[in-house]
Amino acid sequence: MGKIRLNNIRVHANHGCLKEEAIIGSDYRVDLEVSANLSGPAESDRLSETVDYVHLNRIVKEEMSIKSNLLEHVAKRVLNRIFDEINDVDSAEVSVSKLNPPIMGDVESVSVILEAKR
Repeated sequence: MGKIRLNNIRVHANHGCLKEEAIIGSDYRVDLEVSANLSGPAESDRLSETVDYVHLNRIVKEEMSIKSNLLEHVAKRVLNRIFDEINDVDSAEVSVSKLNPPIMGDVESVSVILEAKR
């Protein structure tokens, strides 16, 4: 077993319930961790035998480009795509963070973290 992490994927997107968020958008950070059996690719050194982090990054960016009211919804879509498209993933955790959220306070970010197992 092993883990692959993508840290601090930065995206500008238009999620949120406020009209302004849909027009102006906000900056987001996504962190992703997947678990899979990495013993084979650790020996073979073949990309075809592992979980391709380029594919994971593409899933995150594509799902982040689709507007949602809630971060929970975006995170669930990311997890669904990972399990639909990458059979070798046994479990995954995704954190979607809105940076400088419009919540009437000095808050660096707000995050939603979802995890799932196959």
